[in-house]
Amino acid sequence: MPETEDFVEQRRPALEGRLGGRKIVVTGAGSGIGHRIAVFFAEEGASLLLLDQDQSALQQTARMTGGMAFAVDITDEEAVTQAIDKGAASLSGLDGVVNAAGIMRKAVIEEAPAALWRRVIDVNLTGTYIVTRACVPWMRKATSATVVNIASAQGLLPNAAGFTAYAASKGGVVNLTRALAAELAPSIRVNSVAPGMVDTPMADGYRGNTGNYALKRLADPLEIARVVLFLTSSEASYVTGSTLAADGGRSFH
Repeated sequence: MPETEDFVEQRRPALEGRLGGRKIVVTGAGSGIGHRIAVFFAEEGASLLLLDQDQSALQQTARMTGGMAFAVDITDEEAVTQAIDKGAASLSGLDGVVNAAGIMRKAVIEEAPAALWRRVIDVNLTGTYIVTRACVPWMRKATSATVVNIASAQGLLPNAAGFTAYAASKGGVVNLTRALAAELAPSIRVNSVAPGMVDTPMADGYRGNTGNYALKRLADPLEIARVVLFLTSSEASYVTGSTLAADGGRSFH
């Protein structure tokens, strides 16, 4: 009898362990895409250093994955650096980071004060920079290391009112990815994933807006985690500076 996809997925960690021996930071690990990536990566054998601002949710992910957890605001450079250094020392190094932490605030420009703009940019773009910067000294010691940033289809093709700050921040993540790929090569590969709408709490209120998606549905968080795994694994050993659109055909990049 042919194996079902679910059965193959359940077997996969024991058979493949595609991240066995890897030591990886995952931000936004308390919920949504970050949580799913953390669980999936643990199943694939990675040792994890988990960051999130929500301590309760973060501890739940830590229990599920066996990862080390630090409740920090990723815009706080000192707190992030201390957490990364402490966790990396305990793990005896780092060779990967997934920047999945992010926020979305919907407001048209007339109703979006600069404070809202700054917060979205600070978390989505500057936070990604701060975490990566703290990890780089550790990753340079590794034989091969990876950075995967979670961007967004809105950062590739902004096409809706009310997402100016979010689209700008995620477009910045796309270009930060390219700049870091050039700067950190050849020892550290840097790529990003641009999801469309994903079935997480961030999609609440927008779940019916999939008419311009070729696949006519939201993504399951695991579908995004699989793409991130590819870019983190040796299967993508010749890929850097790329943004992979995992957006259900929203933009056809």
